[in-house]
Amino acid sequence: MKKQFFELGRDGFWGTYYENPEKTDAVMIGLFGDDSNSYMAKCGAKWCHRQGLNVLAMSPGKKDYSHVNYPLDRVETAIQWLKEHGNHKFAIMGMSTVGMQALAAAAYIPDITLTFGLTASDFVWQGFEKGKKDGCGEWPVPGASTLSWRGEPLPYMPFVYQHPQYWQKIQEETKDSGDFERSTVIFRDSEAAREHTEEEMIPIERIHGRLILIGADDDGLWEAGKYVRRMEQRLKERPHECVYDAVAYEHGTHFVLPESMLRIALPVGLKFVLRFVFKAAKEYPNECEATRKDIDRRLSEAIREWK
Repeated sequence: MKKQFFELGRDGFWGTYYENPEKTDAVMIGLFGDDSNSYMAKCGAKWCHRQGLNVLAMSPGKKDYSHVNYPLDRVETAIQWLKEHGNHKFAIMGMSTVGMQALAAAAYIPDITLTFGLTASDFVWQGFEKGKKDGCGEWPVPGASTLSWRGEPLPYMPFVYQHPQYWQKIQEETKDSGDFERSTVIFRDSEAAREHTEEEMIPIERIHGRLILIGADDDGLWEAGKYVRRMEQRLKERPHECVYDAVAYEHGTHFVLPESMLRIALPVGLKFVLRFVFKAAKEYPNECEATRKDIDRRLSEAIREWK
């Protein structure tokens, strides 16, 4: 694939542009993880190419797994470059933490007119870092948000557990769970400790164009199904700019990516691998596969209609 790399100091954002060999003026801003040139980012770009899109994969940095006051302005800067290089329609997609980021970016940047929020929360969280610290693999950053806009951190839900108890709680929940990692206790207890403020909720009613929200009730990292239903209720109660689908599947795990995208990454043995990562994928392999196939259909149809 033809690629062009962007660096923060030189270009104002970190990313990799995967130009579609077939001429198109529509682009997907792909938040495929924490490295815009990773194997998963390349697989996501191939999937988007099959949908007839150019792709700009974005990440905080090179193999940067932390989420601390990430400036959504960088997405705006990237869109300006994309406009100057033949793109006129802008979509964004993200899963997990960057699913939340995708929703927030679309709420603040009206140029984005197709948004896929996969296992996204409906609120902004406290910022956190990954790595190694005092025997912990992840820890919340005091006083920091995950996201910022115009130089100011966005209001966020603080985690009720701080370092090192935060990681200890994740380890306790993960032990003997059958999942590679479980962190629902972190989010459930943090929500129970205090009511959300309106300021920390993502104003999804400001999103333009087409919006698809996807989650599963057996998500082991956080309560994605609950968040999807809560966002659907928010849109029912508020005037909004978008046409939306909000889908909470009974089975699907945290990994609610399109089946054909995952098949690009792992052509053989996908179900076998997933059962070692998620307990639900082991107990309900066919149901989880059906979910991924339905997601594939929904997202592909939305792209065709939008283009």
